[in-house]
Amino acid sequence: MGRDSMSIRQAQLLIREKYYERDHARGLFATYTWFIEEVGELAEALLSQNKESIEEEIADVLAWLLSVANLVGVDVEKAFEKKYLK
Repeated sequence: MGRDSMSIRQAQLLIREKYYERDHARGLFATYTWFIEEVGELAEALLSQNKESIEEEIADVLAWLLSVANLVGVDVEKAFEKKYLK
């Protein structure tokens, strides 16, 4: 993983290494609920127009999305390419 850039796959692997056991123990529905909570926090950050908060919440939303993907066995980079590189 480069210091200045990271692929989606690398980010997903990082989240898997750090959080998969905890996410698995929590379960899919509870992990998805955390994802939705972070989306709400992103909405609040967007309304505040605070750039630092927006960046932080976007990172959180991505991390929780990757956690959900890990739990259901979806390679996010592959799915994104399949959908958008037609």
